[in-house]
Order: sequence, then C-alpha cells, then structure tokens
Amino acid sequence: MAVLGSEKIAIHLLLICIVALSTVDAAARPLFPWRKLSALVQEEPLVLQYHNGPLLTTTPILNLHLIWYGNFTSAQRAIVGDFVQSLGTENGKQSSPSVFSWWKTTEAYRGSAPSQLNQAQPLTRRLGKQKLDEAYSLGKSLKRTDIAVLVKNAIQSGALLLPEKKKSNGEVELYLVLTSEDVLVENFCSSSCGFHGSDKADIEYAYAWVGNSVTQCPGQCAWPFHQPIYGPQSPPLLPPNGDVGIDGMIINIATTIAGAVTNPFKSGYFQGDAAAPLEAVSACPGMYGSGAYPGYAGQVFVDETTGASYNAHGLNGRTFLLPAMWDPTSRSCKTLV
Repeated sequence: MAVLGSEKIAIHLLLICIVALSTVDAAARPLFPWRKLSALVQEEPLVLQYHNGPLLTTTPILNLHLIWYGNFTSAQRAIVGDFVQSLGTENGKQSSPSVFSWWKTTEAYRGSAPSQLNQAQPLTRRLGKQKLDEAYSLGKSLKRTDIAVLVKNAIQSGALLLPEKKKSNGEVELYLVLTSEDVLVENFCSSSCGFHGSDKADIEYAYAWVGNSVTQCPGQCAWPFHQPIYGPQSPPLLPPNGDVGIDGMIINIATTIAGAVTNPFKSGYFQGDAAAPLEAVSACPGMYGSGAYPGYAGQVFVDETTGASYNAHGLNGRTFLLPAMWDPTSRSCKTLV
C-alpha cells in the first residue's frame, strides 16, 4: 500500500523520537515521558463570576431558621445550633482559627451596587427560630419539591418568621431543612448531600436542605469521617463532636448555606451551568487543610485527648471540620489551616 507524503513525514518524526529516547540514560528517563506534555496544557482557572443578581452577603443581619424533620436527639440539635451561632459576631470570642473567621470569607462576595461594595459594619449571622417536625408530616420519603413545601408550611404556621420586603434593621431570613437518617430524599446520596433553592411569598427567599447520611451513604456524604465509597481508602478521621452523621451534616450545612448566601437565586457567584453550578464551597471539594488532594483531607488539628480532627473553633468549646471556600480576593480555595 502506498504511503502518502504526510504519512511519511509522521513516520519519520516518530522514528526520530524513538531514537532520541533510546540515547537517554535509563535512570534519568521519565517513566511516562508524555506526562511532561501535560504541563503545556493549562486547566481552566477556577473563577466564580458574579452574574449581577442579589446576594445575601451584604445584608446586616441574616437569621438562619432551622426545621428539624424527623428524629434528632437534643444533643444533635445542640451541635448544629452551636455551629450556627458560631457564625455570628455578637456571640463572644472564639479561639483561632474560628467558625466566624471561616464565614467572614463570604463578606468578600459583593455585588455591583455602591451599597454592596463597601460595608461600614460587620455582618451578623444568628440562629433564628426552630421548628420540630418529629411526626414526619410529609412522610419518610420526600421529593426535592417537598423541601420548599416544608419551609412554606412552617412560615404559614407562624413557627418561622415571614420573609419581608423591607425591615428597618435590614434583617433577611434564610431557612434550613434538616432531615434525619431515616428519611429518604430524592437524589440524596446518588447525586446530592444537600442543596439550596428559592421560593416566593411576598418576595423571593432562599432555603437549603441537608440530610443525615449516617445509615444511607456515610462514605459519600460524611467523608472524611467514614471510608469513601470510591477512590483511595485512607483511614477515616474521628469526628470532632463524636457523631459521624451530624459532623458530616455540619460540612454539608456549611457548603449549602455558603452557596445560598453567595448565589441565592442562581444569579450570584458561580462557575459553569447555572443549573449545576460550582459555588463558594462546592468549587473546592475535599479540601480541609493545607496539602489536601483527592482522598486526603489535608493537614488539620487533632485533639490530643480524643484523637478527633478539626480545623475550626466554635462556641461552647465546640470544634468543627469545615471545608475550603473559594476566596474572591485571592481567587483561590482557602482553608483555615
């Protein structure tokens, strides 16, 4: 079969490469020489673009209301409550690094309006009202749309504050639904550990949901406190509050509420498709300390007494493990340690 001119050239170049590689000392020759070529291919930089929509990072006061759906112990509710209160500014000092210092990164997510570009006062995040739904009012198998129904029902019942267009002190409400380990939620574990969305009353408001994965998929939604389902099987870390499910929920609560305040209505900060965006924390998966890589959470603190791992101090002597957050100032994923 005749060889075309272009094919002759290609074969000739290939022979030259083979001869050149054969003259290189075996000890100095890379095992996979083509990997050097990958250095010439640059990945798309991680930049969360602002899409000119409203944000919840620029409001003076954000009330985070909790809906406990299903069976949670008082100890479990206390862990989450302490975490939420640790986000605020009026709750006293926390040791460094702190939950509050982690949350302050969201203040760098600012809009284009003059009132949003410069904040004259520190932002306050505080625990709002709480509603217990221990009777499983919508059953133990929920669709994603049921989360919005639970929020709306709680608002209409008066258990939670109604979102309003204008409040004299600038307060804004954010609603968080937490489902217990025996509740099935559509797409939970298969593609989601939590999500945030929005609905309308008098105005559009944001809400979020996180489930307890301890009996359904701890290897997916409670890592690094459980062996991962896939990937490197390094030993799991011990949870700082002694509860794999709840400490895993804290990670996902941090992820969803950070997304909810920086991209509340799919027009804030994100990269990629608005229907499946990379957001403040989801853009930095699996990173908890310096040196993190897939399967390794990074260098974090270890309690000398309990052996539990953490990277943030909170109120009431609590410690937590919080994920990295993309920092608009440095344009990089930022960890506390």
